[in-house]
Amino acid sequence: MSIRIVAGDELTTQDVYDIWKIRDAVFAVEQQCDEEDVDGRDLLPTMTHLWFADEDGPTSYLRSYVEDGVRHIGRVCTRKDQRRKGLSGALMQECHRLWGDETIVLNAQAYLEDWYGRYGYVRSGENYMEAGIDHVPMTRTPKSL
Repeated sequence: MSIRIVAGDELTTQDVYDIWKIRDAVFAVEQQCDEEDVDGRDLLPTMTHLWFADEDGPTSYLRSYVEDGVRHIGRVCTRKDQRRKGLSGALMQECHRLWGDETIVLNAQAYLEDWYGRYGYVRSGENYMEAGIDHVPMTRTPKSL
């Protein structure tokens, strides 16, 4: 299974539908987030979408972008029937292959702090609520700048 890597302005209509479908299933239905997922960033040329897919659509997904000179990772999710296969971890590793020489920040759901810690992320602030879910800001700095 290969990783699809597509810039926001190169997404097809089917890509957009599939991406929003997995994010809706995970964030809206399963986690009952109380904020809208669509934030106006997905179609920007500066947005990069990464995902694995099977015949039913994306199995694991995340997106990455630069804002104010800082690389961000967000919307990390895996379809319920595909969890515990290392898919999200493989996507994180691909991000580090592509952008590992940059500082990367993310807003982790608090219960995943240790999971992100495995990839070199450390807490960079206090917990806060986002979309009705406890989050923690985390940062990964390159080993050598």
